Amino acid sequence: MTHPLHLFRFCPRCGSARFAPADARAKRCADCGFTYYHNASAATVAVILSPRGELLVARRALDPARGTLDLPGGFVDPGESLEEGCRREVLEETGAQVTVERYLFSLPNTYRYSGFDVHTTDSFFRCRLMPGARTCAADDAAALAWTRPADLRPADFGLTSVRRGVELLLARPELLAAD
Repeated sequence: MTHPLHLFRFCPRCGSARFAPADARAKRCADCGFTYYHNASAATVAVILSPRGELLVARRALDPARGTLDLPGGFVDPGESLEEGCRREVLEETGAQVTVERYLFSLPNTYRYSGFDVHTTDSFFRCRLMPGARTCAADDAAALAWTRPADLRPADFGLTSVRRGVELLLARPELLAAD
């Protein structure tokens, strides 16, 4: 198996080429002692429900998985909570503000970006649009649509964690029900 940091050839602290695997997920510099761990990045997925129980689905505008279905969400920025990251990503992709109502579950994912596998832990949140909010595809969403859960086909979702999340939502409809 290839080390997850195989593309990182030099120590980011001192520039030494003696930056070698320390274990299955870390590299250590033999010159300055710096150790870098390959940890999962935090990401969010918004399960946005309409008053009629429809789910807001996006079509991906960019790779990875360009053209496939997705749910709004993305990486959490440094200094943000998961909920803040979820609200910001939804605003960027839909132009709408949401209320994050409830944490649902999390799933691991591998997101290939710039030739590098970014391991993520994707936290799924049930959300509702703020009163009067309207949606418009933006950022990395090419289109948005409201879809009945019964009409969802998990195979249409391009990102592994989102596909698995949709499967879980369909298998456990209580996750979509209002508290």
